[in-house]
Amino acid sequence: QVQLVESGGGLVQAGGSLRLSCAASGAISSINDMGWYRQAPGKERGLVALIKRGGITTYVDSVKGRFTIYRDNAKNKVDLQMNSLEPEDTAVYYCNADGVRLPQGPQTYQYWGQGTQVTVSS
Repeated sequence: QVQLVESGGGLVQAGGSLRLSCAASGAISSINDMGWYRQAPGKERGLVALIKRGGITTYVDSVKGRFTIYRDNAKNKVDLQMNSLEPEDTAVYYCNADGVRLPQGPQTYQYWGQGTQVTVSS
């Protein structure tokens, strides 16, 4: 059973920083993509940042230059360092692992974390 466990959310003033962490546990052979998505009230869930196994990163335009995604392949962990936070960054942040290969065979799976609240006050 693969689980993604997130930590690091909270309340911060505008201009502050937070670091989100996510660890994938269970019998995992490899993970292709790990990323962070967010969903604000009344809005759809959308990509914030993604990092491929080889280290290539993608960011949504609104966080470029402020957020940095890190990955530890050996530990199946992904972190999101968020600097210069803005009230518009307020959302529930979800960790995602896609292209997860298990020891049982070649099929790949996608998993989501339970979500962690980030609130930025003005």
